[in-house]
Amino acid sequence: MAFVYYGQGVSSLYRDFVERLMSQLALRGTEITQQKIGETSSTMSVQHTGEKGHMEVTVDRENVRVSYTVDRERKEVRKGIAGAVTGAGIGGLLGGILRGDREIGDAISGALGGAAAGGAYGAYEGYESSREERTVFAGVLAGAVRDVENELQAIIEGQEEAREALRERGRQKREEESARVEELRDLLEELYGDLLAVQEEVEFAAAEGLDVRKPRARTDRAEVLHGEAEAALEDGNHALVKAKAKAARSMVEGARDLLANPGD
Repeated sequence: MAFVYYGQGVSSLYRDFVERLMSQLALRGTEITQQKIGETSSTMSVQHTGEKGHMEVTVDRENVRVSYTVDRERKEVRKGIAGAVTGAGIGGLLGGILRGDREIGDAISGALGGAAAGGAYGAYEGYESSREERTVFAGVLAGAVRDVENELQAIIEGQEEAREALRERGRQKREEESARVEELRDLLEELYGDLLAVQEEVEFAAAEGLDVRKPRARTDRAEVLHGEAEAALEDGNHALVKAKAKAARSMVEGARDLLANPGD
C-alpha cells in the first residue's frame, strides 16, 4: 500500500522541497539511498528503524505529491504464528513459511492440524491488515512533509510580500513622477502666459512709436527658451526644463523692465 502526502502550494520550489525533505528525514534517523532527483519527479529508497520502503516525490499541479510504499520484513507473521502454535515443530513450521518453501496452510496442517492452521492463517491475515495501517515511518514522513511545507510556504509568502513591496514602490514612483510632470507643466503654462502678456506690451509700445528692439529681443529669446523647455519635458529631462524655464523667466522680466524704463 502507498501512503500519500501533499505539500500544498509549493511546487514552484520543487527542488528545494526535495532537498529539505531529505534533510528532515535524515535528521529523524532515516537512511536514504538510490536517490534519483529530477526536475519534476524524484525517487529514493528509505530505511527507518528496520522499516524499508520506496519514496516518490512528484509535482502535482501547484502541489508536491509524496508517495511512500512500505517493503518490510514479515516480523508480524513470525510473531503471530509463534504465539498461536505451541509445542514441538515450531522451528520447522516457521522455517518453511519464511523461506517460502511451503504454503502456510500446508505447513501448519502438517505440523498441528486444522485448529493450528486457523490460528496461523489469522496471524498471516493480521500482518496483511497491518500493511493497511500507517507505519512508523509513514508517521515520520507525514511530520517531515508538514514541516517542509510550512517552511516553503513561509518563503513563498515572504517572496510575495517582497514583490508586493516592489510593486508598491513602483506605484509610488510613478505617482511622484506624474506629480513632478504636472508641476512642471503648470510652471511652463504660467511662464507662457506671462510671456504673451509682455509680447502684447511690446507690440503696444511699438504702435506708439517707441523703440522696442531690446525688449522684443528678450521676448523672442524667452519664446525660444520656452519651446526648448517643453521639448525637455517631453524627453523627461526635468532638470533641463527648470533651467530653461528659469532663463526664459529672466528674459520676460528683463523685457518688462525695459518697457517700464524705456530710457535705460
